[in-house]
Amino acid sequence: MSDALINGVAGAGGGIIAQLITYPLQTVNTRQQTERDFIKEKIIKLGAIEQMCKVIKHEGWGQLYGGLAPSLVGTAASQGVYYYVYQIFRNKAEARAIEHRKLGFGDGTVGMFSSLVVAALAGCVNVLLTNPIWVVVTRMQTHKKVGTKPSASDTPLFAPDETTLPAVELPPFGTSHAVQEIFGEAGVWGFWKGVLPTLIMVSNPSIQFMLYETMLKKLRKRRASSEMSSVDVTAAEVFLLGALAKLGATVLTYPLLVVKSRLQAKQVKTEDERHRYEGTTDAIMKMIQYEGISCFYKGMSTKIVQSVLAAAVLFMVKEELVRGVRKLLLKDSIKSGKL
Repeated sequence: MSDALINGVAGAGGGIIAQLITYPLQTVNTRQQTERDFIKEKIIKLGAIEQMCKVIKHEGWGQLYGGLAPSLVGTAASQGVYYYVYQIFRNKAEARAIEHRKLGFGDGTVGMFSSLVVAALAGCVNVLLTNPIWVVVTRMQTHKKVGTKPSASDTPLFAPDETTLPAVELPPFGTSHAVQEIFGEAGVWGFWKGVLPTLIMVSNPSIQFMLYETMLKKLRKRRASSEMSSVDVTAAEVFLLGALAKLGATVLTYPLLVVKSRLQAKQVKTEDERHRYEGTTDAIMKMIQYEGISCFYKGMSTKIVQSVLAAAVLFMVKEELVRGVRKLLLKDSIKSGKL
C-alpha cells in the first residue's frame, strides 16, 4: 500500500471523526456568517451558545445536524482527495529536493515555499472536485425549519423580545430538496457558487500545513539533536501542533469564508439589492457598503473554536491511523518473510 493511499484513507477517517464532534458549532457559525447586519439597523447579536439554544428551542436538536450526511460525505471526500493528492505532490517535491542535494543545492529536505506550493496544488484539486457537496451542506445548515415574524430588514436573526410564531411542522428539508433548489436557481453552475473565494481560500490549508510541518520538523530536529531515544511525536503533541497551525490559518483567511457562505446560501427574493449578490466582487462591495468591514469577521470566535478543535482531532487521529496501518503492514511483511 502506497504512502499516498495510507494518508488519504487516514485523512478521511480523521476528518469524519472531527466533523462529528464539531458539527453543531459549524452549523451555528454558518448561520452567523450569512446573517445580515446592516449599519443603519439595530439588531441584537447572539453568541454561539445563545444561538445554539435558540435553534434547539425553535427548530429542535436535529437542526444543529442539518446537512450532516452530505457533510460527512464531503469531509471524507475532501480529506481523502486532499491527503492523497498532497502526498503525491509531496513525494515528488522530496525526490526533487534529494536530486538538488546531489547537485550541491539545499539540504535534501522540502523547504517552506515548496510545502506551500504542494499544499496549494492539492487544495485546488480538492476544491474543484468537492465544491458542489459544500454548496448543498450550506443550504441545509441555513435552512429554517419554522417560520418567524419578519423584521424590516428581513434578517433571519431576531431580538429576544420579538414575537415568534408557533412552530409549524414542515416537510423535512433533505439533501434531494437542497439539490433541487440549487439546480432550480442557477442550473449546474449553481453547485460551483462561491468557488472563486474557495479557491483563494486554498491558502488556508496551505498556511495550515506549512505551519504544522514546519513546527513538526523543528520539534523532531530538536529531539534528534538532544540525542533522545525516539524522535517520534506523541498524539498530544500532534494535537497541539495541529491546533496552533489551524488557528494561524483561520485568522488570516476568515473574511473569504464569510463571502463564500453568503454566496452559497439561498439568495432572498426581494427588490432590496442588499440581499442579492451577483458574484464574489458584488458580494464584497455590498458587504462593505451596507454592513461595514466588521461583517467579514462575523462568527469568527465560533469558527476559531470549531476549526482549532476539528483540526487538532483530525491531525491526531490521522497520525495514529497512519502509524497503526504501517505497523500492521510491517507485521504482515515480517510474517510473509518467515513463510
